[in-house]
Amino acid sequence: MEISNQHIVLKTENLSIGYSNKKAPIVVASNINIELHKGELIGLVGANGIGKSTLLRTLTKVQNPLEGNISINYKNLTQFNSNELAKALSLVLTEQIVSKNLSVFELVALGRQPYTNWVGNLSDIDLSVVNSAMSKTNINDLKDKKCFELSDGQLQKVMIARALAQDTDLIILDEPTTHLDMYHKAFVLKLLQNLVKETNKTILFSSHEIDLAIQLCDKLIVMTDDSVTIDSPCNLIEKGAFKTLFPKDLIVFDEKTGSFRVKK
Repeated sequence: MEISNQHIVLKTENLSIGYSNKKAPIVVASNINIELHKGELIGLVGANGIGKSTLLRTLTKVQNPLEGNISINYKNLTQFNSNELAKALSLVLTEQIVSKNLSVFELVALGRQPYTNWVGNLSDIDLSVVNSAMSKTNINDLKDKKCFELSDGQLQKVMIARALAQDTDLIILDEPTTHLDMYHKAFVLKLLQNLVKETNKTILFSSHEIDLAIQLCDKLIVMTDDSVTIDSPCNLIEKGAFKTLFPKDLIVFDEKTGSFRVKK
């Protein structure tokens, strides 16, 4: 492993996630020990309802862990205030944006909020970062369009540009390829891979596009009913980690091709 990848951007220790309850906590997953290094693209995969979104919400301080610790850049997540956290990680959700009347430039510029003064004025540095984010995501031609004029694929690129403009070491995306056709699913994930190479940021995303994630990611986090495992796609294939993701009555994982197929 390269020295540049030794820096741990995010780490969990004996993490348990779930929901508090008056009678007893509802545990979704436990004993989660993962490390995300600088300059890695990491996919989070698992069956529907396994807890991927719960894990992402916990890692981003949207909800509290049941047990264990989370650290970002060697600092415990509990020690971050909201503005400090906004400078450490950026989050791209599947929810629709509040106002689609914003222009593309205005939406991307919102990524600079943690750095602007109380009036929200953009400095020359802010403008430079915003323009760079739009260039890296190839949306300069959309700059003046209103967000309601965009396709789902275009809007997803704009949201990624906003996260880039936020200029954090860690970018987390929850299902970035939802509602996209096959071409644009591949396009968005390939874009994330290229951004990791260009910026050396760490990008974590959840996805049902497991075949694509196997091809493009440096590491995968695989969630099953029994465990949460992180490793390179090749090592996970060798360990048989993908064989237990779905019931074997309909879908099987082909180790030779590294993809799923319908059982004959």
